[in-house]
Amino acid sequence: MAQIQQEKDRLNLAPKKFNMWLFIFTSFMLFAALTSGFIVYAGGHGHGLNVIMPDIFRYSTAVIVLSSVTLFLASKAAKGLEFKKQRLFLWLTFALGVTFCGLQIYGWYILTAKMGIFFVNPNASRSFIYIFTGVHLVHIIAGLIVILNALRASYRNIPQVMNIYKMEMTSIFWHFVDIIWIYLYVFLLLNQY
Repeated sequence: MAQIQQEKDRLNLAPKKFNMWLFIFTSFMLFAALTSGFIVYAGGHGHGLNVIMPDIFRYSTAVIVLSSVTLFLASKAAKGLEFKKQRLFLWLTFALGVTFCGLQIYGWYILTAKMGIFFVNPNASRSFIYIFTGVHLVHIIAGLIVILNALRASYRNIPQVMNIYKMEMTSIFWHFVDIIWIYLYVFLLLNQY
């Protein structure tokens, strides 16, 4: 009887997972539109960023890639019924996500205080740095909330099918924001000059 209920739970969760994929697709289109907007603007006005991206963004890239590894390990632990490991790796993922946010904000500080590049400036192409990183940061904050939701569920006595579902939803979202950041960072590097 419990197995029948688990199967019903799994089937009831499928539409929610589909909604997550719709959100991912929509977010992907948003970032594609933003980068396309940059290309059109920069091409039409004959100038790119003309700025060397601060090294801090390279470090934040390493942090977010590492956070995807820790989330993968959390998912693997959840599937193996190793709940202490699952929580440990979820906490590590959360901490790395917060670190990523701090590094991004510090990157803005470097851009403004040390490089003199502000959101509003004569070369509006540079404003796209703040738009890309700011919109991505909003997605990271949403991802941190999703991670906290998975963490909360891991401390409660919920059915394993729900635990795995929450880990899958968290993984889909977090790996997406990781891939989007790599895309944005490479895009910014390629358009520095």
